[in-house]
Amino acid sequence: MSLLNGKIAIVTGAASPRGLGKATARLLAQHGATVVITDLDAGEAEAAAADLPGTGHLGFAGTVVDKAACEAVAKAVLDALGRIDILVNNAGITQPLKLMEIGAEHYDAVTDVNLRGTLYMSQAVIPAMREQKSGSIVNMSSVSAQRGGGIFGGPHYSAAKAGVLGLTKAMARELAPDNVRANAICPGFIATDITAGKLTDEMRAQVLAGIPMGRAGTAEDVAGCALFLASDLSAYCTGTEVDVNGGSLIH
Repeated sequence: MSLLNGKIAIVTGAASPRGLGKATARLLAQHGATVVITDLDAGEAEAAAADLPGTGHLGFAGTVVDKAACEAVAKAVLDALGRIDILVNNAGITQPLKLMEIGAEHYDAVTDVNLRGTLYMSQAVIPAMREQKSGSIVNMSSVSAQRGGGIFGGPHYSAAKAGVLGLTKAMARELAPDNVRANAICPGFIATDITAGKLTDEMRAQVLAGIPMGRAGTAEDVAGCALFLASDLSAYCTGTEVDVNGGSLIH
């Protein structure tokens, strides 16, 4: 079953081979979407797009913290493909700092990419989505936003990802009359390049002990949730946050 035939999707920060963005892009493509990957390096974005199943996928350089760059990507996609149906705001960075270690440069870097980038890229695609009276925006938050950190991200990362939740809900409220949806995903402990090699065996055991399902999540676990939110299966869901954490945060 193809859930996204004829749909055009943009996934930001999706060039990393084992990251959440690439896994999401791959699953959207498998379900029939034409996928546009953005990342800091044009060559890497193009290579990642060429690696997806199906044909016609595109890669663009685009830093999400630059509003003009976001608008340029949206324009390029509209020029090439005619519409934008799905935006997955995946681009993000993290820093494992303690509260008193956070300097201005750390705060700016983490909040810019995670929060400002989500705003700018959404602003870039919203006019097209409003005009066609349909669209789905999927924002990547984190369990860190809900429980106040705990694995990698410092307090500024928790704050930025909590900001993503507030932004998602406000966007959902404002865009709903135009049939444009906005939802957030809160991954828990996921095995990706960001987490690889950063945990001692002892830390890993401690993390897994706090997860009722007893395993780390995979990028594909998160991608499956993004597919649901991107597709019409979730047509009546907007302003939600979906937890993908193996039960590690049961409210």
